[in-house]
Amino acid sequence: MTLDLDAYFARIGWSGEPGPTAEVLRSVHRAHMLGIPFENLEPVLGSAPSLALADLEAKLVRGERGGYCYEHNTLFSAVLKRLGFTVTPLAARVMLGAAPGDIRPRTHMLMRVDVPGGDTPYLADVGFGAVSALLEPIPMVAGAELFDTPRHHSLVHTPHHGPLDLWELRTEKGGAWEPQYVFTLEPFEAPDFEVINWHIATNPRSPFRQAVYALRTRPGSHLALSGRDLVETADDGTVRERVLADSAEVLQVLRDDFGIRLPEGTRLPE
Repeated sequence: MTLDLDAYFARIGWSGEPGPTAEVLRSVHRAHMLGIPFENLEPVLGSAPSLALADLEAKLVRGERGGYCYEHNTLFSAVLKRLGFTVTPLAARVMLGAAPGDIRPRTHMLMRVDVPGGDTPYLADVGFGAVSALLEPIPMVAGAELFDTPRHHSLVHTPHHGPLDLWELRTEKGGAWEPQYVFTLEPFEAPDFEVINWHIATNPRSPFRQAVYALRTRPGSHLALSGRDLVETADDGTVRERVLADSAEVLQVLRDDFGIRLPEGTRLPE
């Protein structure tokens, strides 16, 4: 399949001269984060989302929908390759929200991106479903810091027992660094993510089966829905919260506030 780049750029509201440069990578990454929401509605409704490029284009680009990390980053990887970048898919253990001593599986998809003629690769990730997600790619250099306004990230090596360097993405919160996820540079392939995607979407114990998660980054604020809890975090740190009444209001908020349109007659589990 040939990805329709014009349709993708229209979807994320990006206009510029496409090409494999660091500035294009930065601006398209940010535009994607602002243009396409995060959501897990297929698992909640009982199915695993397709990672086929044609299906991702139909859903995320043309279908007024979002997706979770495998969908976002598979689509973004295809876009970057079309633009001339070299992309290496990676997998991470999510540390955000983990209790001390917890060892989580590597279930999050991210990518290393190399710019032709550049000396420094980048960590790119448009699919991390959190208010602390990267808005722009960060240079893949130990000790790098990124002021992706209004956010602040760093990338460091962290000790572990394995033979490969372990990288940790952190975000600044309240004057301290908070780990987001850890990963090595071992390449992962599409079949690996097919297996991980199926597990996350269908395992009854997966959190993505239990409740609706939707996130949207907007100029000036970030909107997050977890079950029926709706939280809006402004760029200055101000937080507004409310609890939605029922699944009908959840569907309304998904449509009106997140821009997610589900087929007529869709009913969410109560």
